[in-house]
Amino acid sequence: MTVVLINPNSTEAMTRSALNAARQAAPDIQFEGVTSHAGPASIEGAEDGARAVPPLLALVKTASDQGAKAVIIACFDDTGLDEARASAACPVIGIGQASFTLASLLSGPASVVTTVEAAVPVIEANIRDQGFSDVVGSVVAAGVPVLSLETEPDQAALAFEQAAAELPQDTATLILGCSGAVSIKTRIQKNTRLRVIDGVSAAARLCRVF
Repeated sequence: MTVVLINPNSTEAMTRSALNAARQAAPDIQFEGVTSHAGPASIEGAEDGARAVPPLLALVKTASDQGAKAVIIACFDDTGLDEARASAACPVIGIGQASFTLASLLSGPASVVTTVEAAVPVIEANIRDQGFSDVVGSVVAAGVPVLSLETEPDQAALAFEQAAAELPQDTATLILGCSGAVSIKTRIQKNTRLRVIDGVSAAARLCRVF
């Protein structure tokens, strides 16, 4: 059975990079990537997330009806996650929640570096509502558009590194707060003392339990 990775935005390049990351993280699992062509080009905060939900839920239903083993929602904001779980017959994994779950198994506090300021309150609310406030101590924005992770990865990586350098001193784990950050993860790992988690890989590995 196939795990269906759904990108709730309409940018195909982000679907491809997330799908490649999932396959590398869990090569024993069969993954299929789906792009929400009716969604916004990127999701940068609550307004974009709300626009993305209706077409996303239609894709989740299709995947579930076709017998998917699980569905991954490849947006760090966990866009539409509760609604998707309520409508699907299979497990639905949000990459934000998957990151927090993995971080909770490791020692020391974790922090999130995301893209834009508008994403920060959404992620903070998810951390609180999902019960990870004692795991993830801070969420900061690198100040780069989501799509720059694909179009200008070097500049985006530098901005993420600069934001990470300002995290609390006791931070042990850096969580990359965007699915597109799989494109810059390798560089960041080379340039930080912190453990680095990306949500797509975390979600892909969690699929092994199903």
